[in-house]
Amino acid sequence: MATKMPSGLDQPTVTRDRHSQFWIRSNSGTPGRQPVQSKFLATDEAPFHMKDGKAGLPEIPDDLRQLMAEIGPKWRDGVARNVDLMVQRFSDVLKHSPRDGVTVHPGISYGDHERNALDVFLPEKMTTPPPVVLFVHGGAFVSGHRNRTEQIYSNVLYYLARNGVAGINIGYRLANDAVYPEATNDIAAAVAWAREHAAEFGWDPARIFLMGHSAGAAHAGSYAYDPRFRPASGAKLAGMIVVSGRVRVDNLPENPNARKVEIYYGPDSSKFDDYSPVAHIDRNSVPTFVAWAEFENPLIDVYCAELVYRLAFAKRKAPPSMWLAGHNHTSSIGQIGTSDDALGQAIVDFVRNPR
Repeated sequence: MATKMPSGLDQPTVTRDRHSQFWIRSNSGTPGRQPVQSKFLATDEAPFHMKDGKAGLPEIPDDLRQLMAEIGPKWRDGVARNVDLMVQRFSDVLKHSPRDGVTVHPGISYGDHERNALDVFLPEKMTTPPPVVLFVHGGAFVSGHRNRTEQIYSNVLYYLARNGVAGINIGYRLANDAVYPEATNDIAAAVAWAREHAAEFGWDPARIFLMGHSAGAAHAGSYAYDPRFRPASGAKLAGMIVVSGRVRVDNLPENPNARKVEIYYGPDSSKFDDYSPVAHIDRNSVPTFVAWAEFENPLIDVYCAELVYRLAFAKRKAPPSMWLAGHNHTSSIGQIGTSDDALGQAIVDFVRNPR
């Protein structure tokens, strides 16, 4: 059953995110969506819709910013505890994030396992078929859920849909039920489902993107970059979005989730390079956007930087990327749908113009 939120009418605004280079223009004074305009891109090809720009998005409160500043330099000393704390605090903030203008179709099955389920988020106003982004959550391979809380990770999909981009929040099997490469096979099945149901939901089957956070980027990245997991023929992904992604497999002592990695990938580290998405980059790899936080789980920042380097070396030009000053592994995704809008706008810009 579709769940609809009422839409509102607001006046045009022009704002500049104080944390970014992007100038953001919004105008929802009449029904429909308006074009994204940034310092780097102005296009009418794909319409943009957002209620009153950033003015409709909640601020990250000063006490939460102070907490982020305090625990950031010590993030690696208590990753699990810090993740839980950030999920709780950002869930509270995101309770005030607008959800109007979005139609949700929750709990659709795409496979036999109970975790093979997804939620579809559609812009209410679709004059042309929009692109669609399939989001893959994290959880250190053995835990996590597409709806960790009511706000996390649906905040990503609500934000995309309010910006005129269809979104799909994907669940997949965890390591206790399915070891490598079964989670990636689930991603492949979800992508196939999105292609098969494009006409039903109205998105463009030629513009399917994957987006992965943390361990979710490992599963999505294997599909995106390793040709063994993609159909031999047919349309490619339009692009890949990596946010704080563990795109290299390791069980090194500095990785606090090393044992969890072994549960999914096995203990034989001689195979880890072949299992790593970053090892399969070449000049034909899909367009990719990469972002990571200043304060990351150990080595995730290193591996995201490696992904940028390998893409740049293979393609002879650097991919779009973003370093999120002051943010941590969890706030990197929790900030989407708040007035810290630089990352959200960069993702929308990339979906409109993948490169």
